[in-house]
Amino acid sequence: MRLMKPVVYPPAAPAFLHRSLGRRSFLRGSGVALALPMLEAMVPAGRAAPATAAVPRRMVCIETNMGIMPQYFFPEQTGRGFALTPYLEKLAAHRDQLTVLSGVSHPDVTGGHAAEKCFLTGAPHPDRGGFRNSISLDQYAAEQIGHQTRHPSLVLAMTGENATLSFTRSGAPIPAEKSPRNVFRKLFLQGSAEEVAASVEALRQGRSLLDFVADQSRRLSRSLAAADRERLDAYSTSVRDLERRLHDAEAWEQRPKPVVTAAPPEDIDDAREFVARTRLMFDVMKLALETDSTRIISLFIDTTVIHQITHHGHRPEVVAELRAKEEAQFAALGDFLSALAATAEPGASLLDRTMVLYGTPMGSANSHSNVNLPVLLAGGGFRHGQHLAFDPARNHPLATLFVSMLQRLGLETGHFSSGPTTLRGLEMA
Repeated sequence: MRLMKPVVYPPAAPAFLHRSLGRRSFLRGSGVALALPMLEAMVPAGRAAPATAAVPRRMVCIETNMGIMPQYFFPEQTGRGFALTPYLEKLAAHRDQLTVLSGVSHPDVTGGHAAEKCFLTGAPHPDRGGFRNSISLDQYAAEQIGHQTRHPSLVLAMTGENATLSFTRSGAPIPAEKSPRNVFRKLFLQGSAEEVAASVEALRQGRSLLDFVADQSRRLSRSLAAADRERLDAYSTSVRDLERRLHDAEAWEQRPKPVVTAAPPEDIDDAREFVARTRLMFDVMKLALETDSTRIISLFIDTTVIHQITHHGHRPEVVAELRAKEEAQFAALGDFLSALAATAEPGASLLDRTMVLYGTPMGSANSHSNVNLPVLLAGGGFRHGQHLAFDPARNHPLATLFVSMLQRLGLETGHFSSGPTTLRGLEMA
């Protein structure tokens, strides 16, 4: 599918604001403090907004679930000037725009394949009974900046199952959209007036139901002990957040969708063609970012079809077959990065302002290891072109990278999951 340059409807101009809004604001009625992103409302009256205020930053998180053979991924040299490995050769055009990590993992995330649901959460021991996930990196970001676009985030998957990378604050899985064609229709095909009206009415009914739930929760809270009131307050916070999202969705329904010249892609149903299927989703993802339809995307790439050969037992013919499959995956990733790099924005490219995280929940599928994970970060305006190597025996928390990514989005957070600070050695450009 050949994608043409889209024509984008610009966002509606904001109403005139007579006084500025503080960087940290409180929602007085709900008792919830939110660290807001930089908004035009924060600029004092009479002063122009910075020229870069309208330029968004974005985040794409991609997991391939069957591991990556580490000997073809990790460079031998550390720091800058490392020799490209066979897999990284497929990304050679962007070596100055990516950072390779080794010696990183999520502490206590165990269980082999069970860890795939924790790649963006870092929640420990997914293989144990009673496991409860936590909020994923993409949804943490979407809670705070998702309202700035029509779609707070896109949760995508190339799989025949119900897998997802994205989880709510309560740890509930968010169903992923698995059809590139359906994603394209959702993003760019405008419904009829009747369909839009029906969508708005459904959203309003949902808000009415949430109003009723909130009222009942307030009544119930008066009769509860302190511990139960605390749990109910957390629930009420989730309800209010959903109510806000429904309100935002209603407003977006009234505005036209971006217009693109590309035709909707034709889905590929054959699971053996997972690389070609991934390429289709990458094409639609690029359009979504370019049109500012969303700034946050997660993509789960299910390669279960090659599960058997990931247990290669070091047999040369099986290793060669698996290497060819995985090199094709990196070639597809390289083309996605090239498409972002070729898309110009004021003063930079789409890749310059889009962080692309790519990795796997297993350091070695052959042994079901969940340590020393193959991970790279491309784009987003960091000082790239390096291999950051940490202790392969006592791994550095991968979630420190997540803190760096959240801060690059402009979020005021100093920790996330098992990451108590930013990633050492990764600097903003």
